[in-house]
Amino acid sequence: MARLYSNENFPIPVVNVLRELGHDILTIQESGRSNEAVSDADVLLLAISEDRAVLTLNRRDFIRLHNERPEHAGIIVCTVDPDFAAQAQRIHDGIAQTPNLHGLLIRINRPSR
Repeated sequence: MARLYSNENFPIPVVNVLRELGHDILTIQESGRSNEAVSDADVLLLAISEDRAVLTLNRRDFIRLHNERPEHAGIIVCTVDPDFAAQAQRIHDGIAQTPNLHGLLIRINRPSR
């Protein structure tokens, strides 16, 4: 399973379901860095230092960071989805299709209805 680092805006219910699916996730809150206004670039550096892929809803900034700094452990950008269990399953499925997340940008989008 994947080693992930979720940034401050990522829903904890999705993190919890992903953990139930076997993923190792460190949240920014658990790292003691919440409410510090950690920049996106620093979030990426923290994830790199832990060899974890970033899990975020902040698509625009992390797509830019991926293009500027492709030597990361992976970036998973998601759209907002109030169905946390379904979102976690889509993330899990996206990770399962990719044996190595290093240097990759994975987009997880909420299905249109």
